[in-house]
Amino acid sequence: MEDEIPPQIIVLVTPGMGHLIPVIEFAKRLIFHHDFLVTFLIPNDGSPIKAQEKLLNSLPKSINYMFLPPVNFDDLSDDVEVETRICLTFSRSLSSLRVALKDMVTTSRVVALVVDSFGTDAFDLAEELHLPHYIFITSSAMWLSFHLELPKLDATYSGEYKDMPEPLKLPGCVPLHGVNFVDPCQDRKNEGYKWLFKRKTQIYAVGPLIRTGEASDGSECLKWLDDQPGGSVLFISFGSGGTLSNEQLTELAIGLEMSEQRFLWVVRSPSDTAANAIYFSAQSVKDPFDFLPKGFLERTKGIGLVVSSWVPQIQILSHGSTGGFLTHCGWNSTLESIVHGVPLIGWPLYAEQKMNAVMLYDMKVALMPQFDENGLVRRKEIAQVVKTLMDGNGKEGMTVRNKMEELKHTTAAVLSENGSSTKSLCKVALKWKNP
Repeated sequence: MEDEIPPQIIVLVTPGMGHLIPVIEFAKRLIFHHDFLVTFLIPNDGSPIKAQEKLLNSLPKSINYMFLPPVNFDDLSDDVEVETRICLTFSRSLSSLRVALKDMVTTSRVVALVVDSFGTDAFDLAEELHLPHYIFITSSAMWLSFHLELPKLDATYSGEYKDMPEPLKLPGCVPLHGVNFVDPCQDRKNEGYKWLFKRKTQIYAVGPLIRTGEASDGSECLKWLDDQPGGSVLFISFGSGGTLSNEQLTELAIGLEMSEQRFLWVVRSPSDTAANAIYFSAQSVKDPFDFLPKGFLERTKGIGLVVSSWVPQIQILSHGSTGGFLTHCGWNSTLESIVHGVPLIGWPLYAEQKMNAVMLYDMKVALMPQFDENGLVRRKEIAQVVKTLMDGNGKEGMTVRNKMEELKHTTAAVLSENGSSTKSLCKVALKWKNP
């Protein structure tokens, strides 16, 4: 009789869009290909979640979600690291998670708990309820390799990692200098650093998991792209949470103008305090157009389009007129670029993005602009790297385009019916159905 009840997976996930999107794609594969039910349990701190709710409300009926009661952060300073906030959001939600999980285990056929990489504090609760438990990693295999090597490094090196004289050698990956470690490693005393030592279990490589399509609603930017020459447009977006400083925003705008290349720019209001100022809310508070250089929009009207609202990124990256992507190197955007074969300009901002950028540059699928001593990319550098990528005859740009095209075909192979990713997901799905 139990076999007639659909097996259910409970997923504990951060509300940040960069984590929520790949988990949703994972859930879709479970329900469409393996007949599971999925429920998201979402810890939060009461920050605005309209974008997240819109996304969640569009899901298939076999995917349910529930926001856990908001946790209180009145005891934290305003400048606390975002990784610390996320870790504490999970740990302070454990009591409400316990109630929700116990109820679901009692009333449905729960076969596994899958947690966000920040949520491993929930493992003790899963063991108490005799639930198999897994981590869903939204970052790269390089991040995982680094994560597994970190305990050894922590035990043998006592200084700050940014001062390490030699790069860290990672199995199967490019060596990594300390300045490019994930953000929590830049201060070994913060809560986020301690989180990196949470345990990992058996690994199933089920990615890349990206969105397969979005409703465009006659998007202005897609209509604009339809009128541009093939491969001529540079798409610029720093993700749902990334922000530039006022000065950097100005330098980017003028650099794009100097490059004389076509561009589609998703601009956000700047922040001089944090590169991830809108991580949770995924929306700008002020009109970003007010911060652009005077006359910029008029002077670039013939070759550029600047938008401040949501854009259908998948459709932009798959559009024939898109020839490059200036990106923050968030892993979702990176995978979406690879799947669609769009070469990159890497501009990392926070989290593990510097690590991703180093890897992409080493793979020769991305160009990297040079930051000055103040951490800024200046207008001349921006103009030069944009020209290099978008110039159809330049050797360096051609190399990046060719390498990305090769990687696109490799990705298609692992996602095919007989590909390694598909087989790996089948393996874990069978394990959950037949424990």
